[in-house]
Amino acid sequence: MRALDFDYMLGLVPVILGYVPLTLFMAVAAMVCALALASLMAVERVIKVPGLDWLVILFISFFRGTPLLVQLFLFYYGLPQVFSFLAQINGVTAAIMGLTLHFSAYMAEAIRAAIIGVDRSQWEASQSIGMTQGQMMRRIVLPQAARIAAPTLVNYFIDMIKGTSLAFTLGVTEMMGAAQKEAAGSFLYFEAFLVVALIYWFMVEVLSQGQKILETRLNKAYAR
Repeated sequence: MRALDFDYMLGLVPVILGYVPLTLFMAVAAMVCALALASLMAVERVIKVPGLDWLVILFISFFRGTPLLVQLFLFYYGLPQVFSFLAQINGVTAAIMGLTLHFSAYMAEAIRAAIIGVDRSQWEASQSIGMTQGQMMRRIVLPQAARIAAPTLVNYFIDMIKGTSLAFTLGVTEMMGAAQKEAAGSFLYFEAFLVVALIYWFMVEVLSQGQKILETRLNKAYAR
């Protein structure tokens, strides 16, 4: 059993950290897009627009029922063969698209549950003063649902950050891709992947602590 090459690991840390901004960019961009799409689908699942509901159900079923890696390959390698204009999409864009669609399916269900969790008296009070469904959702229901769903959505963002590691399969040199290249040149695979694992771990722990603080503040704001 050989000893770990700590000098190599220490030298690799700044190299991997240099790709953290790209990893965070993909995760944040996908989170913003997924949150917007998931909110629309969640509202639709609650109010059930005729003719549209079955499409949303099919979308959620497909993206929850297939692996993220398969979806990424489908977007990057498969769809350009069917739609030639998609051949111009690069790996980063394909990764953001895949993460957006994959996690929006999960987030839609979480937001829908949060919307349903809002006290029915709030709905009835809104209707009694003449609010339309759109006004009720925008001004009363969704702000309260956001508090309920926030901890779960942060968990999905954490999963999204970890999911960006699959972008290297599309030729994107992010943290995992950089570790793969460094390991291929040095043959110190264990050290390289251990470094990237520790960096991911650190990022997730920071976000987890932020999630706890957010949850405490939200609960305190609504404490009676």
